[in-house]
Amino acid sequence: MTTANDQPATAPEISIVIPVYNEEAVLQKLFERLYPVMDGLDRSYEVIFVDDGSRDRSPALLRQMYQQRPDVTRVVLLRANAGQHAAILAGFEYARGTYVITLDADLQNPPEEIPKLIAQMDAGHDYVGSIRRKRHDQKWRHYASRAMNRLRRRITNIVMTDQGCMLRGYHRDIVRAILDSQENHTFLPALGYLYAGNPTEVVVEHEKRAAGESKYSLFKLIHLNFDLMTSFSIVPLQLFSLVGIGVSLVSLAFVVFLVVRRLIVGPEAEGVFTLFAISFFVMGILLLAVGILGEYVGRIYVQVRHRPRFLVATVLEQRPEERKEP
Repeated sequence: MTTANDQPATAPEISIVIPVYNEEAVLQKLFERLYPVMDGLDRSYEVIFVDDGSRDRSPALLRQMYQQRPDVTRVVLLRANAGQHAAILAGFEYARGTYVITLDADLQNPPEEIPKLIAQMDAGHDYVGSIRRKRHDQKWRHYASRAMNRLRRRITNIVMTDQGCMLRGYHRDIVRAILDSQENHTFLPALGYLYAGNPTEVVVEHEKRAAGESKYSLFKLIHLNFDLMTSFSIVPLQLFSLVGIGVSLVSLAFVVFLVVRRLIVGPEAEGVFTLFAISFFVMGILLLAVGILGEYVGRIYVQVRHRPRFLVATVLEQRPEERKEP
């Protein structure tokens, strides 16, 4: 039996989606803090762990947790590493709750902050972002995040004070819209904001990583911001079109100047290094423009192949007939 919004009649109110990748060092601490918080809400819930092809003992620990709390725990095991956002999408596919909360497994976003998001959703907001009160990251990450936030505001209409915080709440309608998008490369928090009718943000605490190492290198952070930039705006292409026009006009004026100078002054070789400098500058702009264009073309190439965003190996969940009726 299903309800009007295609949810099972016994669906929980809240779904917590947690992507996991090589997090064996921190999972036990996560279990010890997350479940008491959710139990204390006195509301129906489910926790969906999505193992993103971990190569450590994370799948075994998730299986143990499922065996301890099968009534509120579901584990989705992916066949191979698909990336954090693909893992979250897999969790969205299996989430049954009206409210869907995403949470990182590293405990930098404390589970104790989840009630703040739920309170805002109870108040009628369909998307709840979060702002870290005081970040406990390496300084370069903090500065890079601030720079990317400014860049995003300039080239998109998406307003997110803290785009790097994965603790976010989505109404089921927003989750459905995200799943219907079928985009291979996108930035989920921004996509959620784009579809939201009444978004808001809350300030949350931030902690140092409980154990293990961050899975986001500088290269991955840059790649993530390219996803954000190319998925929601064509401003970079338009910008380089304008730059190209400007450089062409300046170059034309300079060529005219050199021709006139040669006719008046005669042959001269003193300015050859200036010409080299100008040539290298223009070539640098062209290479950067080609790189930006390549990012857009590459994403089109990935999209038209229609390959699945993730492959599920198995799902650990309690069958409907095994669930105890309240």
